[in-house]
Amino acid sequence: MNDGTQAVEQALSENSTPKPATETKHVKILNRDVNVYYGEKHALKHVDLDIYEHEVTALIGPSGCGKSTFLRCLNRMNDVIDSCRVIGKIEIDQTDIYESGLDVVQLRARVGMVFQKPNPFPKSIFDNVAYGPRIHGTAQNKSEVEEIVRTSLERAGLWKEVHDRLDQPGTGLSGGQQQRLCIARAIAVNPEVILMDEPCSALDPIATAKIEELIDELRENYTIVIVTHSMQQAARVSQRTAFFHLGDLVEVDQTDSMFTNPKDSRTQGYITGRFG
Repeated sequence: MNDGTQAVEQALSENSTPKPATETKHVKILNRDVNVYYGEKHALKHVDLDIYEHEVTALIGPSGCGKSTFLRCLNRMNDVIDSCRVIGKIEIDQTDIYESGLDVVQLRARVGMVFQKPNPFPKSIFDNVAYGPRIHGTAQNKSEVEEIVRTSLERAGLWKEVHDRLDQPGTGLSGGQQQRLCIARAIAVNPEVILMDEPCSALDPIATAKIEELIDELRENYTIVIVTHSMQQAARVSQRTAFFHLGDLVEVDQTDSMFTNPKDSRTQGYITGRFG
């Protein structure tokens, strides 16, 4: 047994969250025959994947395998790439998010995103969190804005650290605090789904542990999809894991089953470190 496999098994033992049978879960996001092309390049091939409500679904695989491309399909971030075409069916609560006339701004309020590198706005901590509610008109007055800011920072585990300096720049926070500020900014518009694209890759181990703890808490109120390069992180925070390779969704299963008894030899090879 190599060190990587031992680390994954240790992470699985630490993730003691009960894993309810998925058949009793509500499918929040349904993906059927999803294909993505960048010009002539077929980047994502015939992906069928159900994402369940109030679960963390981890997307793993080697660099360039299509996991971040798939993640960006879920809030139509690929729309901003001229050469990109998305084909297939993606539904959130049985609504086709690629139907003509759909309000993409409202979709991205429903489906928040946290990026790999913390990207707070060059504004105060308060204004970073208040930005979304002001733009979307979800707060009617100053007191409602203040309540949303406080609640969002509390949910992001940041309120106690910043409550006495809300007027200071968000860019002045540490890397881990900036990422939690970005999570607070995402949840301030009351999304249903939060997408996270390697949210801990730029953080130190202590900040990473705080984000992972936060992800587990947020799962109670949100459906979370996380791209991670760390199998140990996937084992710690997710209930389901999907393994991508060369644009194919190779395998998806409950996380403990995926890491202890993968069904595909490619999954086995990746998990044991033989490639990737």
